[in-house]
Amino acid sequence: MTTFQSIQYGVADHVAQLTLNRPARLNALDKAALLEINQAMDLAEADAEVRVIVVSGSGRAFSSGFDLKAQMEQRPEGSQVWREILDLDFDTTMRFWNSAKPTIAAVHGACLAGAFELAMACDITIASEDAVFGEPELKFGAGIVTMLLPWMTSPKHAKRIILSADDRIAAPEALAMGLVSRVVAPGTQLDEALRTARGIALMDPDLVAQTKKALNRTYDIQGMRTALQAALDIDHTIESHGSPDKRAFMDIARERGMREAIAWRDARFAKAQG
Repeated sequence: MTTFQSIQYGVADHVAQLTLNRPARLNALDKAALLEINQAMDLAEADAEVRVIVVSGSGRAFSSGFDLKAQMEQRPEGSQVWREILDLDFDTTMRFWNSAKPTIAAVHGACLAGAFELAMACDITIASEDAVFGEPELKFGAGIVTMLLPWMTSPKHAKRIILSADDRIAAPEALAMGLVSRVVAPGTQLDEALRTARGIALMDPDLVAQTKKALNRTYDIQGMRTALQAALDIDHTIESHGSPDKRAFMDIARERGMREAIAWRDARFAKAQG
């Protein structure tokens, strides 16, 4: 039995349940968590008993995204270091898209940045009414790792969200934009995701896998993989060169803490847009 520190993993009724489990950090995705997610996906994909994979978050949120506090402490520099970081971020997100088995995200609370990208990479996303989505990266000088948003909604929505760094997209708005599959009452998102998963698990798994392959092939033909790789390369250039906005954000975080850095960031934009 594999023991995890940052996630929980279990299987019942042909459904693998992967729970992000760093509630004190709003399930922020650091390197250890990303590696464990990949381990859990390996287990689920190798297990013939597993027919569907459900991912959710413990505590108050699905996930705040890739862990900025860990990045602040580690001070990554250089092209090779950033390539390794971003490749792990990207590959982990896309495990949910590329898996032959259907993947379902059950989302509540904050679902931001890399976590939003992970939820979009799932085949089905069930959101609680209290879920909040967004891509705040540009506000603190970072780029987008997995540029899935333009493939999930219209160009106007995608550009507005990313370029304005919108991180307050309510669940009903996300549903209207096609970013989630369904919105349910608070606290019922996991039950609904598991109910949906059990229904899929009743079907012939080879039929389901081949049909998912056909669905994904539609996006491959349109060039999604090439576009995602190009966007990842651009983000690598952004991060390895470093933005003055991000340096300022990280300096404040190191001096006064991450909470103060986020308050500084938000106040800066509130003043400009007030």
